[in-house]
Amino acid sequence: VQLQASGGGLVQAGGSLRLSCAASGSIASINNMGWYRQAPGEQRELVASITTDGITNYSDSVKGRFTISRDNAKNTVYLQMNSLKPEDTAVYYCNCNVRTRWYLSPRDFWGQGTLVTVSS
Repeated sequence: VQLQASGGGLVQAGGSLRLSCAASGSIASINNMGWYRQAPGEQRELVASITTDGITNYSDSVKGRFTISRDNAKNTVYLQMNSLKPEDTAVYYCNCNVRTRWYLSPRDFWGQGTLVTVSS
């Protein structure tokens, strides 16, 4: 299974970006999908997650500014980021919990990371 993330870049504070992450390969089903981020010198942290049924969860630092969504037909998860702040600067990683065969247990896969830089 490969996760291809895109959409990062440089944006001014107050601006917006939309991240996408498409899963491909041997996929029987995808459970939770999510976005994590890691700033320099910091641990990786959960930003947002979404279940198969569309139930979402956000970190307190992004509530009201970020929106996670998914397209199950395209095996893709999105992160719409509005009102960006310099403290949102980080490498953003997508994560998917994937069952590759119906008889196998699901496991986590990670994308390669996409850099988001917010200038003040």
